[in-house]
Amino acid sequence: MLSIIIFVGLIMQNYIKILLTISLIMLACVALGQPAGGAPPGGPAGGAAPCWPPPCVPIDGGISFLIAIGAAFGGKKAYDSIKKK
Repeated sequence: MLSIIIFVGLIMQNYIKILLTISLIMLACVALGQPAGGAPPGGPAGGAAPCWPPPCVPIDGGISFLIAIGAAFGGKKAYDSIKKK
């Protein structure tokens, strides 16, 4: 009787893992399958570009995040180096 309970418990654990994996895959498909919102690219029809010069690319999109991560990583390496001595 105990072996049957253990066997059913193992099957349920695998069932839950499989169900969770399938659910996450379906959620990702639904989230990425949504149509894009907002105005069409290129700005309003017949109007001027929203900024000047026209290639309006934000320079600080991820650079500040990369600098912060690099500083944290360098600080940890320096701390580990000092602690090791």
